[in-house]
Amino acid sequence: MKSEYFTGLSDQELLQKMKKLKTDKIVDAAIIGLTIGIAIYSVVQKGFGFFTFFPLIIGYLIIKNSKNNEILYREMEKELESRNSKKA
Repeated sequence: MKSEYFTGLSDQELLQKMKKLKTDKIVDAAIIGLTIGIAIYSVVQKGFGFFTFFPLIIGYLIIKNSKNNEILYREMEKELESRNSKKA
């Protein structure tokens, strides 16, 4: 999403999107923990193999996406701050 998209949203819509990103962050952390747990369990039970690294690949993709979400969150915060300074 580009910052031009955020200018078209109301303050309430921006706050809702920020709240959703916070919730997504918690879900991402839980999924990453689960994938690491699966990988450790797989190593302990069967040793190294494809199914040991597959959950870690999924975890990597989730981490990459969460970094993008963090950038979006910061852009939304900047947009809200700029709107509050314009109103004051």
